[in-house]
Amino acid sequence: MSLAGKFRSSEYRWLCARALSAMWANLRRNEGAEILEFAISLPLLIVVAVGVFDFGSAFTVKQKVGNIALQGARVASNQPTADLSLNGACSAPASICSVRDVVESNLVASKLNDCGLGTAAGAPSGSLSWTFTANAGCGGTLTLRIERGYVYTATLPNPPFQANYSIEGTRVTLNYPYQWQFNRVAPLIAPGATYPATTQISSVAIMQNLN
Repeated sequence: MSLAGKFRSSEYRWLCARALSAMWANLRRNEGAEILEFAISLPLLIVVAVGVFDFGSAFTVKQKVGNIALQGARVASNQPTADLSLNGACSAPASICSVRDVVESNLVASKLNDCGLGTAAGAPSGSLSWTFTANAGCGGTLTLRIERGYVYTATLPNPPFQANYSIEGTRVTLNYPYQWQFNRVAPLIAPGATYPATTQISSVAIMQNLN
């Protein structure tokens, strides 16, 4: 090889080495730092994303449970009271069983786990009061309490009415176990921390008895 050829070959290798060195230095300065920053921030981003989704879902479930309890109270307030001393197929009066069935069907229609409420038996829990407990396939326990003899006071304008009226109604209390996803990702930013896996979302609805 001529001297000129050797010189050009040496110059080419030198230029390639310099270009590679510059590229590596640039990678270490910029892309490497960005990858490190992303790796550090990724757990926080995951926790925030799951938290937003989870708390939004919990709020939606709270609204659904409130509407279901209201539907149960509305149906119960129209049920007869003549059968309240008799037990039906669900170990409670037939009118109480029908309220349980309405609540269960509304849970399913709302795409919530009914926890096996449709087959749960009622247990007396006070005067004219029955409680259904179900936990099949749920992370917690669902409870439905139906009180047909609940008395509350209503304030009416005086005159022409008296200042207060005692009204007999039905109170439906629904406690629904909500399973969190947040507790699974929270340890990513707080190792060793423990968070509840299930929270009871409770809703109460009261309506005047019409029968």
